[in-house]
Amino acid sequence: MPWLQISFTVEQDQAPLLEAALENAGALAVTLGDAGDDPQLEPPPGVMPLWEGVRLTALFDDDAAGLAQVNALAATLGPTALAPPIVERIEDRPWERVWLDEFSPTRFGRRLWVCPRGQLPDPKQTGPETVIVELDPGLAFGTGHHATTALCLEWLDATDLRGKTVLDYGCGSGILAIAALRLGASLAIAVDHAPQALEATRDNAAENEVADRIEVYAPQDQPPLTTDVLVANILAGPLVELAPRLAELVAPGGSLALSGILVDQAPAVARAYSTDFDLDPPQLREDWTLITGRRHASCP
Repeated sequence: MPWLQISFTVEQDQAPLLEAALENAGALAVTLGDAGDDPQLEPPPGVMPLWEGVRLTALFDDDAAGLAQVNALAATLGPTALAPPIVERIEDRPWERVWLDEFSPTRFGRRLWVCPRGQLPDPKQTGPETVIVELDPGLAFGTGHHATTALCLEWLDATDLRGKTVLDYGCGSGILAIAALRLGASLAIAVDHAPQALEATRDNAAENEVADRIEVYAPQDQPPLTTDVLVANILAGPLVELAPRLAELVAPGGSLALSGILVDQAPAVARAYSTDFDLDPPQLREDWTLITGRRHASCP
């Protein structure tokens, strides 16, 4: 069935009230997103996103009552918006098919392929060393198609992970932890503050038959540990803030890969980790940077 959609952009501090107003008006669904090109770390449950401009989108039934409600909302809420509200009629679509059309089997590095569940690469493109991760990101970020995730996947593919422990900090869909296990790691530890990320990681680990070799934690539940390899694909600000904590999680001589870093943010992130790590030249992809290195062997 078709839907009526109203969307508008407001200042961040107005978003909670307007979200509640849309829900009280009978919206079937309300989503909040970045109104511009301003990527941010996903906030903890109950915390507002850090975007300066928030885009609210609400769906209503496509009937006379829904149309009256949408028009009333446009007239009432329009003066508080940064731009005039947009009202659209959205045709029903096979959304699972739309998702698959946008997410197709993709190779990262020499061996690694990431595929939607049930959709494998052409056998002509694979070989005996091919490693396949089948993924359903669910509500969590991470299919490998964003430059930040692609950089991490290619780095994992090029790293000897056999028998090693890998920590994926900010695991999202679990794609990096699961890829590491499929590439030979003996144990992966996946950490994220979002409950939907932890659920998606567990589901994807089971789908890829690695559930017996992965441990999934919220940050506050993570036990004391050291790891051979740490991958953190979050954002520059949190990476700088977390530098002391993440550094102490890496064993002496262990490897580090940091992503989610814009090119002009790379120097600040590198400085935060240079005390404990010998860093490699940064790898660039579009506007994003991957910082890698090895922890000093003399670290306690």
